[in-house]
This record gives sequence, structure tokens and C-alpha cells, in this order.
Amino acid sequence: MLRERRDGCAAGGRASVFLLADQPSHSKEESMTKAETVYTRVEEMIAAGTSKADAFKKLAEEYGQPTNSIRGLFYTWSKNQNPDRPSRTRRRETTPEDARSDARRVFERAIEQVDAEVEAAKHRSDEAKAEYDALKASATERKAGIQQGLDTLT
Repeated sequence: MLRERRDGCAAGGRASVFLLADQPSHSKEESMTKAETVYTRVEEMIAAGTSKADAFKKLAEEYGQPTNSIRGLFYTWSKNQNPDRPSRTRRRETTPEDARSDARRVFERAIEQVDAEVEAAKHRSDEAKAEYDALKASATERKAGIQQGLDTLT
């Protein structure tokens, strides 16, 4: 609900209005930051099977911005969502323990990546199976329609 100020006028003689605190000034979509919007859109595109690089390029075209700007927004938002994640620290020297720890993280990420690849392949397989079933189910009807068209030509 909009209300006028008590005095009725602001500087310059214009009436001032404001929103009550319990009323949002924007919808949820409007109140999302650009970084949040970019992050959400990229994640949706990745879930749909688009590569991250292609998602960055597509959004860059939509926003009319360089791809690196979109990439920066994505990673800025991503980093802000995981504040407890340890930042990369520069080491003055690498100890054997550090090297083992780094190697362990690389292998753990590789295992996670394999799982993600398997899940993506399953998703594509399910989509292909659904397309196959739909084509198979409609094949007789489509063939009959084509044959009918062929018969009218002769």
C-alpha cells in the first residue's frame, strides 16, 4: 500500500510516497541480482545438456556482453554461495603431505565427474528411448499417410 508522507510534500513541492515494510517492492524474479540470474540460467542450461561454455556464450549474446563478463558473474555468484569453501592459498613450498592432499582431491573430483557423465548419458538415453517409442508407435500411421499420398499420384 502506498502512503503519502505526513507533511504531504517533499523537497521541490512534490508529494512523496513509500511502500510499507511488509510489502515487497519487486517480485522475486525482479529482485534477483544479475549474477544470481546468470548462475540460475547457466545451471538450467547445463541440466538440459548444454555445455557450460556454450551456456556462457548464449547468455553473452542475450545480454549483449562479453562471454568473460557472463563467466565472471557466474563464478562470483557460485563463490558467494559457498562461503565456507576454503580459498586457494598460495604455498611457498609444497610438502609431500600437500602433494598427497592435492592428488586426493583431484581423484575425488574425477570420481564425481564420472558419476555426472554417467547420469548425463542416462538422461540422454532415456530421451532417445522415449523418441524411439514415439516414432515406433506412430510409424504405421505415418506410413499409411505416405502410402495414401503415393496412391493419389498414380
